[in-house]
Amino acid sequence: MHIQQNISLKPYNTFGIDVNAKHFVSVKSVNELQSVLLLKNYPDKLILGGGSNMLLTKDIDALVIHINLKGIETINQDEDYVFVKANAGENWHEFVLWCLANNYGGIENLSLIPGNVGTAPIQNIGAYGVELKDIFYECEALTISDGSIVRFNKKDCNFGYRNSIFKEHAKGKYIITNVTFKLSKRNHKLQIKYGTIALQLEEMKVSCPNIQDISKAVIAIRESKLPNPKDIGNSGSFFKNPIISKALYDALLKNFHDIPCYPLSDTEVKVPAGWLIEKAGFKGKRYSDYGVHKNQALVLVNYGNAKGKDILKLSKLIQDTIERLFNIKIEAEVNII
Repeated sequence: MHIQQNISLKPYNTFGIDVNAKHFVSVKSVNELQSVLLLKNYPDKLILGGGSNMLLTKDIDALVIHINLKGIETINQDEDYVFVKANAGENWHEFVLWCLANNYGGIENLSLIPGNVGTAPIQNIGAYGVELKDIFYECEALTISDGSIVRFNKKDCNFGYRNSIFKEHAKGKYIITNVTFKLSKRNHKLQIKYGTIALQLEEMKVSCPNIQDISKAVIAIRESKLPNPKDIGNSGSFFKNPIISKALYDALLKNFHDIPCYPLSDTEVKVPAGWLIEKAGFKGKRYSDYGVHKNQALVLVNYGNAKGKDILKLSKLIQDTIERLFNIKIEAEVNII
């Protein structure tokens, strides 16, 4: 364990924002993490996972603790299901590919989502009709205040749309160290109705898809819409899809006849934030070294050397415009730091 000074965080966030951490350490075990948290000389600490769901707007005058815990293991199984534990520092997509290579199903729709395993439950990541909560069994987390280990089951996590206990009253109190997933070994339940998966499978000339085919289809769709953070800095979807009343949706429908929605109940619908942003004229707009991606209006991008505060300013302009045009408030999905 080695604490470094004045380290650029550009390689550690998918937006590629170049800010400095006054102090930085990468921990590779729970014991190291417990030891670092006990250090009295660094009262201010920031936990950093895969850096895929954050926008850094300033230098960090604290000890940045990079969670670099690795390892995947099968802990239990029967004829139908397998329980797989992955440590928090494992790359999410590489973990998905590991599961698919072993023919473990349920996770295939979540292919190519950026970030690490440890941050996936915090956000309750989701894509193409599947959310993390659908395959989540439990996780272990370290209590920041005293270093003790606590286990959270699915009910404990109180999962919601892009939400969990770790974003609410447990925020800042725990560090997830590993996650256990319950995946299918046979009779996989395929989810192909959401989005354009079925169309992509048709283009791939796949009539009887398996979980590997669905993953390939999802990857193809995401690559056609979303920029690779290695090429253009971004954090994936910057905004949540807003949930609005059906009454407001019906009122909007009078002026915007093509506004799409996904019914949630008799009284609520979910509206695609990307559609709202595109309708407001932001899709493809570039401001100096930052802007809105040309293929997906949900994605704000850093074309090279943008500052986090510039991207934050753009996000607030988009939010204000959407509220003015549609009377809808859209929330940022990323953490602003």
